[in-house]
Amino acid sequence: MQSPSVLFVCLGNICRSPTAEGIFRKIAPHVGTDSAGTSDWHVGAPPHPPMQAAARARGYDISDLRARQFEPGDFHRFDLILGMDDQNIADIETQRPTGSRTPVRRLTDFASHLGFDHVPDPYFTSDFDSVLDLIESAALGLRDHF
Repeated sequence: MQSPSVLFVCLGNICRSPTAEGIFRKIAPHVGTDSAGTSDWHVGAPPHPPMQAAARARGYDISDLRARQFEPGDFHRFDLILGMDDQNIADIETQRPTGSRTPVRRLTDFASHLGFDHVPDPYFTSDFDSVLDLIESAALGLRDHF
């Protein structure tokens, strides 16, 4: 039987989604993980250095990840696609192939007890630690889903 798989998606794939991927691959190694961005701004780039530093301080090494752009084929490759905010989800849904039933949800759905409806973008806010707190909580809830 094939292991389940999840794709984390944000705007540029250099802060939120690679962090979610790095956290989840550590806490749920039995689940296939990847991340992508809805834009092509940073394709091939490593995660944003301050995000890497914040993640590394908590024991997550995301330095090996490289940004890639979300593509329609991802609906066929993953069992679950998680966007960081409503704009990410809207951008993902515009690429949904006809007939695809792959669920697309917010990552924060898995940490609803915290009261967030999106993961804020630390590229703009510079609040990397709060984003890590939120992603860690959501990742734990997501792990229980699998």
